[in-house]
Amino acid sequence: MGPTSNSYISQRIKLHYVDWGNPDAPPLLLIHGGRDHCRNWDWVAEELRHDWHIIAPDLRGHGDSGWSTDGNYNLQSYVYDIAQLIHQKELSPVTIVSHSMGGSIALRYTGLYPETVRKIVAIEGLGPSPKMIKETQETPTVKRWRDWIDQKRAASARTHRRYETFEDALARMKSENKHLSDEQALHLTTHAVNQNEDGTFSWKFDHYMRVWAPFDISNEETQKLWGEITCPTMLCYGNDSWASNPVDDGRIKYFKNAIGPNVSSNTRSLSCGTWSTTIGGSKAPFRSG
Repeated sequence: MGPTSNSYISQRIKLHYVDWGNPDAPPLLLIHGGRDHCRNWDWVAEELRHDWHIIAPDLRGHGDSGWSTDGNYNLQSYVYDIAQLIHQKELSPVTIVSHSMGGSIALRYTGLYPETVRKIVAIEGLGPSPKMIKETQETPTVKRWRDWIDQKRAASARTHRRYETFEDALARMKSENKHLSDEQALHLTTHAVNQNEDGTFSWKFDHYMRVWAPFDISNEETQKLWGEITCPTMLCYGNDSWASNPVDDGRIKYFKNAIGPNVSSNTRSLSCGTWSTTIGGSKAPFRSG
């Protein structure tokens, strides 16, 4: 049996999450990345559901969650949404596994509320590399503001692409994600599209979430948040990742209790002390203790 669909309210937006049952087990929160959805975690959840009470949310503007009413998406709002989910559903103390943008959200939340998180895994969750951040900071303020306005205006004029058939959307999913098996691509596409009134299919995510605000908290403030995290922390990335290695680029030093990537190309296994998980395989041991 699969998960049950549920909802909660955050900043006047109805947000969706799935619950995999086993409510007496320790809570495990699975947070997806940008332009993704909560059902991306289904293979992980199937392996872990007997030992954990798994909750997987759709972030605002994604999956079956509502869209931001003003078209603005920023990490502060995402962090608030996760804080509300943990608060409303009384998940503290919670263990978190997160990916990409979801990792950035989870790490910021954990820095703000370290007493509510038992352990955290962030896969590609540190955001842009130090090199990318430096390039952004060198961009003049006026240009950043004007680029943001131009991008927002372009997003307002953009309509959701309509695929004539589900198979067309499935083909797009496969072309953009070469590592997916046919089964995985079918599953992810099924939960990633809506059928329009005219019978065509479109992706569920909001185009506006592609446009980030021109300013965020400073790099130094982000590092201070990471330094507030007290629980065991695992930072990792995939073999073909866009992200930089937090050990090599030095960012792991900002964490008090973090272990960095230790990836075996043969087993695609990531290990961290008493934790271990397998990416893309059938086994995913992850201790709840």
